[in-house]
Amino acid sequence: MKYLTLLAPALAVAKPVLNPQAVSDLPDPSEIQILSATWSGNGCPSGSVSTSISPDRTVVTFGFDAFQTYIGPDISRTENSKSCSLHLSLKYPGGFQFSVVESTYHGFALLEEGTSGDFFSTYFFSQDPNNTTVTKTSIQGGGVWAEGQVYTKQDEIPTVSLIYSPCGADGILNINNRISLRSTNPKAFGSITDDDATVAFTQQLNLNWQTCKN
Repeated sequence: MKYLTLLAPALAVAKPVLNPQAVSDLPDPSEIQILSATWSGNGCPSGSVSTSISPDRTVVTFGFDAFQTYIGPDISRTENSKSCSLHLSLKYPGGFQFSVVESTYHGFALLEEGTSGDFFSTYFFSQDPNNTTVTKTSIQGGGVWAEGQVYTKQDEIPTVSLIYSPCGADGILNINNRISLRSTNPKAFGSITDDDATVAFTQQLNLNWQTCKN
């Protein structure tokens, strides 16, 4: 299992998202608890994923052994795209809704000139599957990527597109992740992996709360 400790370059820099309510009017983010975590997809087959939930059940880390994409000569097209969906069953304070503002992924990319890749993440709650937020991070091959680089993908979801948890009930947060590679050079090689993902509900900057409406 690979967990990267030396991470560069950063593909996106997260900025604090200011909450429209005063901090004193908000619940303690630590009141959220992760009841369980599961996964599905060809990028995370059975036996290839490890999970670690913190003792206070507010942080979950996934480690991936098979979330790897490849493109190049003699490589099957089935290896060009992989996906893995994370499913978090959550308990949180009554009377409030929250939305995920940030999440973090670490991986490795090696993209020769003529190759490129996209990392899509789609966020939604099972109770409202039509209300989604999608982020996209792209890497163009060549330059530093031709030799291979570790990376950090840190999503920052715009306030106008926040997806909120259901009111009056515990929610299941789904994060559908997909990596897809392309090439304009049939002789070039490319690869992007996702080695781990962390979802944390312990910092106010990671959450955006609002009061449930009757």
